[in-house]
Amino acid sequence: MWKKLLQQNTGTLVYSALLVVVPVLVSSALALWLYNNQAMMQALTGWQMLLYFVVVSLTMAFALTPTTFVALATGFFLGWTGFPGVVVSYGIAALIGYGMARLVDQGKLEKLLHQFPKAEGVMEELRDQSWSLIILTRISPVLPFAFMTFVLSLVQVPRLRFLLASMVGMLPRTLFFFWVGTQAQDLLSLLQDPNAGTGGKLLMGALVIISLGGLYVLLNRAFKKALSRKKSGGVA
Repeated sequence: MWKKLLQQNTGTLVYSALLVVVPVLVSSALALWLYNNQAMMQALTGWQMLLYFVVVSLTMAFALTPTTFVALATGFFLGWTGFPGVVVSYGIAALIGYGMARLVDQGKLEKLLHQFPKAEGVMEELRDQSWSLIILTRISPVLPFAFMTFVLSLVQVPRLRFLLASMVGMLPRTLFFFWVGTQAQDLLSLLQDPNAGTGGKLLMGALVIISLGGLYVLLNRAFKKALSRKKSGGVA
């Protein structure tokens, strides 16, 4: 299976790898640019602010900036007036990423899974539990936004459900990092090492545990149900 996966989905795998690596590289350069243009960012007009959110929607969708970076920077420059814009930008970025992933994959993974009934059964179970799956992946501050958008699109979750569950799942950590941004005094220090304090670290740790623990339970249940369904079908 793995050999076929690599041979038939090279473009998909390369694209997914870039979604993990690129944000780290680009965000460092962007942090320096923001630092050198702080006065401009703190004096944005209404139209300029709208343009800013359009730009960050695209950068998040194409994995140029991590979502945490955007929440911190927006909180620092715009304060709470910028919070609705960040939430909407997350939604737009998720939809763009969803569409791009489907365009890159073009149904190749689905065709491959038809050759492996067990894997296809697991995918069907995950699709049935997609609300929980999406929310759990979005809650975690350590799972890359664009990469998980790509993965979730391959599960073929309905677009509206994907959007709503993504925004709900992102809300807790978005609120937290946005608040951290509003409290910061120095941009570079904020972006390089957000000083969340003990309470913040505990909160982030709890979100990671909830996310990874929940995903483990969900995946384990999907595997068991898929196996049980296959055995029942075989007996019949």
